[in-house]
Amino acid sequence: MTHTTTDRPAQRPGGATVPVLAFAGIVVAVMQTLLVPVVKDLPVLLDTEPGNATWVLTSTLLSGAVATPIMGRLGDLYGKRRMLLTSLAVMVVGALVSALSATLLPMIAGRTLQGFAMGAIPLGIGLMRDMLPREKLGSAMALMSSSIGVGGGLALPAAALVAQHADWHALFYGAAGLGVVSIALTLLVVPESPMRAEGSFDLPGAAGLSAGLVLLLLPITKGSDWGWTAPTTLGLFGASAVVLLLWGAMELRLKAPLVDLRTTARPAVLFTNLASIMVGVSFYVVSLVLPQLLQLPTSTGYGLGQSMVSAGLLVAPLGLTMMLTAPVYARLSAKYGPKVTLITGMVIIGIGYGAGLGLMNAAWQSLVISVVLGAGIGLAYSSLPALIIGSVPASETGAANGLNTLMRSIGTSVSSAVVGMVLANTAHHVGGVAVPTMHGFRVSFLIATGAVAAGVLMALFLPGRRPATGLSLVASSEETAAPAREVPGGSPGRAPDAGGDRTPDTGNGPLAVSAARAGEDRPAAPGPALPGGNAEVTA
Repeated sequence: MTHTTTDRPAQRPGGATVPVLAFAGIVVAVMQTLLVPVVKDLPVLLDTEPGNATWVLTSTLLSGAVATPIMGRLGDLYGKRRMLLTSLAVMVVGALVSALSATLLPMIAGRTLQGFAMGAIPLGIGLMRDMLPREKLGSAMALMSSSIGVGGGLALPAAALVAQHADWHALFYGAAGLGVVSIALTLLVVPESPMRAEGSFDLPGAAGLSAGLVLLLLPITKGSDWGWTAPTTLGLFGASAVVLLLWGAMELRLKAPLVDLRTTARPAVLFTNLASIMVGVSFYVVSLVLPQLLQLPTSTGYGLGQSMVSAGLLVAPLGLTMMLTAPVYARLSAKYGPKVTLITGMVIIGIGYGAGLGLMNAAWQSLVISVVLGAGIGLAYSSLPALIIGSVPASETGAANGLNTLMRSIGTSVSSAVVGMVLANTAHHVGGVAVPTMHGFRVSFLIATGAVAAGVLMALFLPGRRPATGLSLVASSEETAAPAREVPGGSPGRAPDAGGDRTPDTGNGPLAVSAARAGEDRPAAPGPALPGGNAEVTA
């Protein structure tokens, strides 16, 4: 007996589908990065205090953290393409609000709206999982996952060039234009996925998760300004713990929660998410350290005296190399599995940071560091969605990838806070201006190396590939495992996990139970492991 998806996309995904979805991810990364060249000038540009100006960055982080898992779940329920277009449209509106703003509050409002675009990454990965044939899925997900680095690497020198030679508001007009192009291409090229999850949207769960994340990330990002032992900082951390615990207890009682915590607690998902935090930490350290080192004047004795644009160009290979690793990842993962690829990527990151401790004396050395770290981060980032998708039911793809993307964001937030504190505490003052020291840069690289080592340790706990027994989930070249309401009379099989296990979902219907029993009586021919977990149930 074979059960496959009966609903079909309105149109077949064409060859341009993957580039268009990856372009959407790049647009999101550009939105995140475009203010980096003018961060130090924001207090003057907005006529406000430096502490207030940081809210322009913090607001985007907070809204993105809240929107990512919520948009993923909405995509599972109502259509991933629809939610992708919604995310991009909100970003365009936010960019236009910021482009027309010259004061703090409207700018914060615009940046908050722009943060909602962060949901585009997991939604794009979900669309790929639902529609692409297995032979294309690995490299496609790798490209989508690494698009955040590609966009950031390309946007940094471009934004610096615009900031130096034009009104800084042009940055937002450019981001809005890219968003409009991405929306148009998505409408023309990307079909809607037929996959839908059962149930309704968990509004109390969304409110609880949003409150918990804001209470957690706010002291992480503002702790340096408020003081890490200040009552406000400690109080917010404590409040976040209470809210998230209550939220978790509530989610466990619901039939259709925003985040299925039981699935999230599975080792394949749990340790992937924990490793994602460490990869996020390591990714952001180089983005914080190298541009500062390159732009410091040579009179410091260790600064490399590069212009803002030159520094951006020297760091840009970080993102370009991430993009080039997508096909490499697909081959490695097909042969060894995404767990091995993740560990390999993190080892390369560790080598890059270790070598970087002695390669800070010339601009070309920064270029080498960027290339090595880009290769490692690209492999690691590309492995994460495959590990998640292979471990969750098809109907939870968007929410699960949204949560994983959130874990990376938490890692970058922690990285920003810790490295910022290290550089501030090790800085020396020249004419009343705090100047980062070489000691601070090296300590930051050591922190990144430690984070990668912790990530490797967590990845070792991921299930490895094992021979299939019992029921086999044979990968289909064109169809994914059907959500519950697309398979009449039964429960869908569960997609294979990151370790290659092929076990049925025995939760709801007679199909799963009878198939499992049949598997006990006769062995099924093992099917090839699929990084993305697309499958049809064959017994």
